[in-house]
This record gives sequence, C-alpha cells and structure tokens, in this order.
Amino acid sequence: MVRGVIFDMDGLMFDTERVWQRAWAPTLEHFGYGPKPGIDAATRGTTGAEFAVILRSYLGDDVDVDVFWEYFSGVADKTFARGIDKKPGLDELVDFLVDKDVPCGVASSSSPEQIAHHLRMTGMEDRFSVIVSGKEVPHTKPEPDVFLESARRMGVDPGSTLVLEDSFNGVRAGAAGGFITVMVPDLSEPDDEMRSLYTRCCTDLFEVRDLLKSGEIG
Repeated sequence: MVRGVIFDMDGLMFDTERVWQRAWAPTLEHFGYGPKPGIDAATRGTTGAEFAVILRSYLGDDVDVDVFWEYFSGVADKTFARGIDKKPGLDELVDFLVDKDVPCGVASSSSPEQIAHHLRMTGMEDRFSVIVSGKEVPHTKPEPDVFLESARRMGVDPGSTLVLEDSFNGVRAGAAGGFITVMVPDLSEPDDEMRSLYTRCCTDLFEVRDLLKSGEIG
C-alpha cells in the first residue's frame, strides 16, 4: 500500500478544466486578441511564473500578466459560483484511503482561495490533511515543488507516495519529483511522452481505487 496520496484538483478531483477552457475566448477578446490555438493546453496546470512565460510566448512581451490573469480567473469564478461537479469515483477513492488511514493531500496550481472554495462547495474541506497551492512554492508545475512540499508536510517519501494527475504538466511534475505518478486523463489523452513518464494510466478514480485495493499500485 502507498504511504500517501496527493491529488491534483482541476480536472482530476473536479470537472473544472472545461470551465477554464471556455474562459479563454472571452478573455482574449476582452484584451483585443484573436484565437490562440494551443494556449489552453500549454498553460493547463500552471500558474505564476510558468504561466507568465507561456502566456507571453503566445501574446507577446507587452501583455500585463497580472491584469490578464485577474480577468481570466474572474470569468471562470462566475461559473464556479454556480456549482462544481466532482469527477466520478472521487468520494469512493477518498473513503477507501481514509478507511485505510492513508493520508491524503491536495496539490494544485490554483490559488488558496480557489482551492478552499472548491472544497467547501463540494463538502470536501475536511477530507484532506494537507493542502498546498502553487502560490506557496517557488515554481509550479511542470516543476515538482508543489508535490514535494505536500509530501514534506504529510511526512511521506516521494517514492512511496501516489500522485494523481490529469494534465501533461502535472504528470511531468510528478515524474520529476520521483513520485508514483498515475494519469487519469481529462481533456488531454496521453502521448508517447506521457507514457514514458507516468507509472500507470487509469480511466477514472474508480479504477485507481480498485488497483490500490488489489495492490497493483504501490
């Protein structure tokens, strides 16, 4: 059995990536930009400096990243305020881990406020012993900082800790940190790079639970 499990949030725990995806068009239009194919996938799972580098590569060095991000996240927040759907198997997987006394953490590139909001809206604010935002570490995904900090706070070794991710940048971060990294795809299906990095790919969180039960992960 693994010693700890770290959950990504957007696209892994909650069906929120589609909200972020739909927020791009009105945000780009608001700032006078046309469509930018690929920008959603390139920035998925990032924030802070990593997000800024990618954004400038698409929009140019003159873009005010802070102002852009504030508007972009505000568009998404209007949708989140109406409710958030859990991904299939989330409750069942967490129940299984809690029953086995396996510590669970959340490591997300989202802000502490958004993480708290989503957990509160879904009634999961008391299910995780550790919550770390990408805003709390020097580098966000694809760097492993947020996962390493989560493992440190949980008191577990990365090599015996499961990281659950849906995004390419998240899988890169889990692998770079030496974690048991399982991809549960949401908007992006794995390619050859992902298959070379992850430990396993699962169709949903029910499958993750079942593989943990059978001892096939860990």
